[in-house]
Amino acid sequence: MSAASAASAVSVQFRAAYDAVLAEWPAPVTSREVPTPHGLTRINSCGPLGAPPLVLLPGGGATSTVWGAVVAAGAGRTHRVHAVDLVGEPGLSVPAGGRAIRTPEDLAGWLDAVLDGLGAPGSVTLAGHSYGAWIAAHYATRHPRRLARLVLLDPTQVFAGLRRGYVLRALPMLARPTPARIRSFLRWETGGADLDPAWLRLRDETARFPTVRPVTGPRPGPAGLDRFPLHILFAEQARCHDSARAAATARAALPGARVEMLPGVSHHALPLLAAEAIARSLAA
Repeated sequence: MSAASAASAVSVQFRAAYDAVLAEWPAPVTSREVPTPHGLTRINSCGPLGAPPLVLLPGGGATSTVWGAVVAAGAGRTHRVHAVDLVGEPGLSVPAGGRAIRTPEDLAGWLDAVLDGLGAPGSVTLAGHSYGAWIAAHYATRHPRRLARLVLLDPTQVFAGLRRGYVLRALPMLARPTPARIRSFLRWETGGADLDPAWLRLRDETARFPTVRPVTGPRPGPAGLDRFPLHILFAEQARCHDSARAAATARAALPGARVEMLPGVSHHALPLLAAEAIARSLAA
C-alpha cells in the first residue's frame, strides 16, 4: 500500500473514531510520527517522563488505541508507555511507497528503527498481543540486547498454530471486511463480551482500509527468548488456538519463563478486558 493510498484510507470517520478512543485514555497523550525505512510510524505515548520505557504492539487491526484500559489499570503510572500503530495495518502509520514490509526480518528492522526514534537504546520492556506478540518474539530473537523484558499476550503462531475452525470463521472478514462481518466475528470469538463501544466503532471503520496481507513466516524459535525475563499470558477461552496446550508447550520450551492463564477471557477481548492482570504483568 502506497503512502497516498494509506493516507486516503484514513477517512474523517476513522480519524474521529480513533481520536474518540484515545480520548478515553486516563492521562495526557503525546502523539508523534517516527520515520523508519518502511514509512512513518504513529506512536501514542503517556506516563511519567524518565520512567522505564514500555513499548506496546497491538494485534492485527486493533490499532495502538486498544491499550487504553491497560494504561488506566496502572501501566501508565509505572512506565513511559509508547503504543505503536503497526505499519501496513489500520491506524495512522503511513507505509513508504515501494518499501512494504514482507518478512519477519523487515518487521525486526522496522521495530529497531522505531526504538531508535524513541531514543530507547536499551532496557526496553516490549509487549505485544496476538500478531503483535509474534512480531515482538521475532524481534527479541534478533535483538535481545535491546530488551529488558518481554511480555507476550496470547501470542499467535508462536507456541501453537491457528485452529482450522477459527481460520474458516475469520476468512470472510479478512477477504472482504465490513462492519457487520467484523462485529459478527468479534461476538463469536469473545462469546458476546462487553467490549468498549467506542473501540468497536473504531473497528467498524477499519473495514475502509485497503486489505493488506499480514506478514507470515516461521514461528520464532525459543532460542533467544530465554536471555531476559519473559512473561507469557494466555487467554483461557481463546478460540484461535488451544490455550492449555500452547501454555504447556511454552513451559516445556522455556522453563525459565513465567507462563500464566487469564481465566474467563477470549483472545480478541484482550487487552480491553483483564486489563488489571495485564498491567500487573507489565509492571512486574
